[in-house]
Amino acid sequence: MGLDVEKTLTRIDEMHAENKFWEQPMWQGLIQGTLSLPMVKEFARQHGIIPLHNHNYHGRLYVNCPDPKWREMIAEVVYEEGTGRLYADGVAHNELYYRFGEGVGVSRNEMIGARYCPGALAFKAYFSGMCEKTFLEGVSCHMLAAEAQGPGYFSSIAEHLKKNFDLSDEQVAFWTVHDVADEDHSGIGRELLEEFAHEEADFQLVLQVVRETIDMMNLLTADTWRVMQEAA
Repeated sequence: MGLDVEKTLTRIDEMHAENKFWEQPMWQGLIQGTLSLPMVKEFARQHGIIPLHNHNYHGRLYVNCPDPKWREMIAEVVYEEGTGRLYADGVAHNELYYRFGEGVGVSRNEMIGARYCPGALAFKAYFSGMCEKTFLEGVSCHMLAAEAQGPGYFSSIAEHLKKNFDLSDEQVAFWTVHDVADEDHSGIGRELLEEFAHEEADFQLVLQVVRETIDMMNLLTADTWRVMQEAA
């Protein structure tokens, strides 16, 4: 039996379930609130490779979209990331992240000038490159793989940050907002898959990209965890 949209989405769900990112030491420590402050500070620096460089990701995906109707949908995602006016009371997502960093003692200048680990740099290069390949590949990488992991776990991270490090609601808003926003983004990705994947080769390509992206995210996590342990 060949692949179709439903079978492809089922396999993607299975990939995420098999990956169990929430069991990785870094994410487990954040979700359970067991990390030291120096470790969380280093995490804030390294994880900034995603929210502080998001224009390199969503922006490329928008420019590369061939269909005006779907480009409008991507534009809404870009608009939210850049302005926060859909989910974040008008606060851009990079600003939300700066506030998180400041809450744990990492200044904006430190985050802007962060010395990223090799895993973070490799992830940025891969993610940027995928978002400017074919639109189907970009959607699969960004929305079906990367943004499908967070929803359901970020609120727990926020609660432990508040409890352990006395952060305010404003300082953990990056995490609570992304429990909603990333779920919405990944949903848009699924709709786009229904529109742009039609043949067996398309579905196979989607699965390959999702697998590669999960592997790259694991590389980012593993190398970030390494430098976090060195900072402990």
